[in-house]
This record gives sequence, structure tokens and C-alpha cells, in this order.
Amino acid sequence: MRISIEDVHFVYPGGVEALRGVSLSIEPGERVAIVGQNGAGKTTLVKHLNGLLRPTRGRVRIGDWDTAQVEVHRLAQRVGYVFQNPDGQLFCRTVAEEVAFGPRNLGYTPEEISQRVAEALALAELEDKAEANPYDLSPSWRKMVALASVIAMDTPIVIFDEPTTGQDVRTIRRIERMIEMLSQRGKTILTITHDIDFCAENFERVVVMGQGRVLLDGPKEMVLGMEAILAQTYVEPPQLTRLGMRLGFEKTVCTSEQFLETLRRRLDHPQSDPRAEG
Repeated sequence: MRISIEDVHFVYPGGVEALRGVSLSIEPGERVAIVGQNGAGKTTLVKHLNGLLRPTRGRVRIGDWDTAQVEVHRLAQRVGYVFQNPDGQLFCRTVAEEVAFGPRNLGYTPEEISQRVAEALALAELEDKAEANPYDLSPSWRKMVALASVIAMDTPIVIFDEPTTGQDVRTIRRIERMIEMLSQRGKTILTITHDIDFCAENFERVVVMGQGRVLLDGPKEMVLGMEAILAQTYVEPPQLTRLGMRLGFEKTVCTSEQFLETLRRRLDHPQSDPRAEG
């Protein structure tokens, strides 16, 4: 399901202009990370995708739906949104009830709801916590409950708002596995994140925003290698990208696999490296 954002402007009631002519096209199945400093317009932009905000000017389309013409509850069939703070998203007495709430409100049959809940609990590693009260769980597990509740809705588009904030390494690895599984199922996945290393390891396309505009948009190897422009938004390239630059790698590396492969080739064939000496 294609996402089309066409010259979108948005002004908050107080007069703050948060978006200034944003245009993006996101194809079905893409994994896109949106980065930039606080106040860049990232959250404002993605809230236009599920109808929580409507453009002051311009148009947003999800498939053949214009979000300004479709109710929020209908857009929830196409766009799942995992908020940064799970406590603002959870309200049921048990984890299982929480995960079932979305598909139940979308009108699925009891059999379909049961299947979706079971799959989402398994994907989030929550099977043994199905009868627990979400607020008896740790913040990391509450995050997983929020993720599972959106995954159970089986929307073609899933948005993660700062998924790694305040999370330990184990939870981040769980989130990464969930993203990979959703991607294998053909879902379009967007994230807003300040975690540039997480971005580089899990997303193929990066959009950099600043002052309500798109400053950079493209494959991560291109975008994350543009150190000077990133610095304008107070975003640093990933650690391995910066290390590769300092080592004189000709190509931008973003992931540990890319870094190790480039380093291996350089060690195996030092004469082919124009920067090598001796």
C-alpha cells in the first residue's frame, strides 16, 4: 500500500509551522527511518499518516485513501502506530485483552482474533505473560505489549515512534526481530528514531528532516555518509560509518557486516586500495 505525501504544510493552532512543504513517496514493503533533531517535524509528519493530524495544505494518501477524507478509526485498518510511551497506549486488565482490543474493534471474527493474538504474543515473546496485568510488567515488557497490540491488527503499514528509547539490549534485539519478521511479511515499516545505529542496522532508506523540511532522502549508505549535512541537524553518522571514514574506506559502511566485509577485502588485497601505503 503506497504512501504519498504531497507538498504537506502544517501549522499548529498556536501558529507554529511544523511542516513546510514535505513531499515523500513510500512504496509497499519499504523500511524507512526518519531522523532529525527534536522539533524537526518527524512526529508531526507521521501523525498525518493515521489521521491524528490533517494537513493545513497539501495531501496525504494511504493507498487510494486521502487521509483528510477518512475517519481515524478506518485509517487504523491500514496504519498501525506504536507510540513512544507505551503507558499512553495500554488500558486493559490483561496482556491478552490488550492485544485483542485492536482486531476486535476492526471487526474480525472470534477465531481470527484468537489467531492474531496468539501470533502477536509469540512474535513479542509474551506467551507466558498473557494473563498478567500490563502495569505489573517492567517498562521494557510494556513496550512489547504495545508492539504486540499493533501487530495483532495486521495493518499493511506499521509506524514505530522511538522504539528503542529507554530499552535494554535484550528488548532492542526483540524489536529488531519483530521488524525483520514484519518485513518478511511484506509490511511497510517506518520509524522515528534518534538511535542512529539502530537505524543503520535495520532500515534501508533514511529521511533526514530539519525545520519542517526534508533535507536528505535516499539509501542509508548515501544519506549516512553525508556528514556535513547531518551535522546541521545535530545527527552524527553511526559509529561504524565514522570509523570507516577515519580508516579511509572508499564506500560508506553502515552495518557491522558491511564494515567487516570491507575491512576483510582491504586486508586481503591491500594493493587494490588506492589509499593504502607501502
